[in-house]
Parts: sequence; structure tokens; C-alpha cells
Amino acid sequence: MRYGLLTLVLIGASLLGGCTEGVLDPKGPIALAERQILINATGIMLAIVIPVVIATLGVGFWFRASNERARYRPDFVYSGRLEMLVWSIPLMTVLLTGTVAWIGAYDLDPPKLIASSTKPIKVQAISLDWKWLFIYPELGVASVNHLTIPVGTPVSFELTSSGVMNSFFVPQLAGQIYAMSGMVTRLNLQADYAGTYRGLSANFSGEGFADMHFNVDAMPPERFAQWVDSTRSVGPVLDLKTYADLARPSVAVTPFTYHSVAPGLFDSIRMASMQSDDALCRRYPTSMRAEK
Repeated sequence: MRYGLLTLVLIGASLLGGCTEGVLDPKGPIALAERQILINATGIMLAIVIPVVIATLGVGFWFRASNERARYRPDFVYSGRLEMLVWSIPLMTVLLTGTVAWIGAYDLDPPKLIASSTKPIKVQAISLDWKWLFIYPELGVASVNHLTIPVGTPVSFELTSSGVMNSFFVPQLAGQIYAMSGMVTRLNLQADYAGTYRGLSANFSGEGFADMHFNVDAMPPERFAQWVDSTRSVGPVLDLKTYADLARPSVAVTPFTYHSVAPGLFDSIRMASMQSDDALCRRYPTSMRAEK
């Protein structure tokens, strides 16, 4: 008994040890609300599953061969009360978990702005093969494979892809959302604590997928302002030419920054992707694309 209890403790400790730096260790209001939905749904299911498991064990124990008080009823066919119990349990599970998930999903709609007295910072994120480009259009700087944000300030993302579909995911700050070629998706997040958080692509996108991750540095607003000033003084200019060089497939790119960004570059990238898709559609009719 003592060794069994020790084994359970060790297993629990090893499982919970993986909760850091993930969805169960939120550092912002969006991730915190998402964890609460997960906890609520799990609690509802356990409130139903645990009694069912106990009842199953109880029935097996009561109707054991050595229990002479248990009645053997081979002609039993139907019981309205048992039928109601059997159907009410899954129905209650679906209704409760579905309601919790629906309300939470509505409140956490990715494009929905975070209520705050602080003006949000706009970031345009572009997934490339196999790296991430982050443009700060209002600040005139950009970074590759590294995202810097101020603590306590909402961050409003516009996301697109230069090619295949990818998924932007920072587990401790917000849920994942897809970045798609020729389209713009939106996501809002906020970091409540200073620190470095792991971001990644959650959608397989080819050979360099394993290295398509980045760090999110959340720092006090004054340090963020210093970072912006220092970034404006070093690095190349991000324009269509340097972007074309960056967009070439590459793996495990070391983070670096651009000290200035050509106006409207994000929209140019998105429109170029749309034109490429349109050209493909014109070249291959629907039937031929289906065959391919």
C-alpha cells in the first residue's frame, strides 16, 4: 500500500511537471480564461464519470457470485427509471460541457479586442518557410523569429502566410490561430507578467517545421520603448527586395531585426499571395486541380 501510494505521487508529480510553460501555466487574460474553460469542462465530466465508475464497481461487487442477497433476474427486460438514468447522463454531459465551451468561445473570439485603458499595439505576423516575420507598422520596425511586447498592453495581430497554411500559437498567452495565404486572420493577446514565452507553429508545414519557433519577450513598457529605439538604430531596411531574400526557404534562422519597414508591405505580401493563387486557378481549371 505504501509503495502504491508513492508510485501514484511520483506519477502525478511527473505529469504535473509538464504543466509549466504550457496552457496550464497562463501568463495573460486570454490564456487564463482558456485554462478556466478546460478546468470547468474537465470538472463537469469528472462529476459524471466518477459516479459512473463507482456505480460500475458497485454493481460488479454486489452481483458477485458469493453474494446470496443479490437477486438473479434472467427475464428482466425494461426499466423506465434505468432508461432515464442511462440517457440523462450523456445528455447532461453534452449540455453542460457544450454550454461552457460555447460561452467561453464567444467571450474569447480571437478578433475581439481586449478591454483595456491602454492603447493596443498592432503587430503584423507573416509565416514564411520556415520562420516568422513580425512587423510593427505603427513603430516602423520588424523582427524575425523574435517577438517583443510590453507587459500589460494588449497586442492586436494581423496574420497571413507567404505560402502554405501555418498556425500561430503562444500557449501561455493565447490560443492558436491559422495564418493563410492571401487572407488575414486576427488575434488579440496580452502578457500580464514579464518573462520569455515560447511561440511556435502548430501546423505541420514541411521540412523546417521543427525549427519554426520563436520567443516572446514581455517586458515593462519603458524597456519596450528602449528596445524600439535601439532597433531603429541597427539592422537593414525591410522592403520588397529584402523581403524577397527573406522569403526564400531557410531553416533555424537566428533572430534579427529591421530598423525600418516599407509602408504597406504587409498588404503587398497578402495581395501577392492572392495573385499567385489566382494565377494558379487560371492555369489549372477546377477539374485539373482536383486531379492534382
